[in-house]
Amino acid sequence: MKKLLSTVLFIVFMTNPLWAETVDSEPQAVVQQLLGKIRQIKAGLSGQEKADNQKHSQSALSFLSVSEISKKALGKHWAKLSDTEREKFQTLLGELFVHVAFPSSAKFFAELDLVYGKTKEKKTVVAVPLTVIHEKEGEVGIDFHLTRTGDQWQVVDVILDGVSMRNNLRSQFYKVIKKKGFDELLRKMNKKLMDAH
Repeated sequence: MKKLLSTVLFIVFMTNPLWAETVDSEPQAVVQQLLGKIRQIKAGLSGQEKADNQKHSQSALSFLSVSEISKKALGKHWAKLSDTEREKFQTLLGELFVHVAFPSSAKFFAELDLVYGKTKEKKTVVAVPLTVIHEKEGEVGIDFHLTRTGDQWQVVDVILDGVSMRNNLRSQFYKVIKKKGFDELLRKMNKKLMDAH
């Protein structure tokens, strides 16, 4: 299941009883649009269909706050990076979502019924709960966490059966940086991206 988490939104994003219910349906609409775009991505195609996949993937990416995900996933290491390094990392992470995470997520979500729970909020973050019934995985609970960026709600984390995508990414990134440094992390991300093409 943890491997599935990395694939789904890497798709590389904390269930809390203090969440208060809200009637604001806008965040749920964002999640619905995100998953709608992801489900339109098809595998093993060429020509126009590949161009369509790229369009759907780029559209899906607009529903994620890649800058916030990058900052939180790198944690203490973020402050040590130059603007150029931050830019490189964000660009790579965004490309990995587009070329690795979203196509894998499309397979996962392809035929699933999506049952949304009540949107909940705490301070500046809202949680959109979703339950899916997967043929192999059984019932899977997914919470999408969103914050408002300007006039738009964007996803900043995805909690899959209690496991945070963002924290999972952070754990992986920290291990690489601790052993071989930030440049090695960029190299590994580049390789993963190249392997996906």
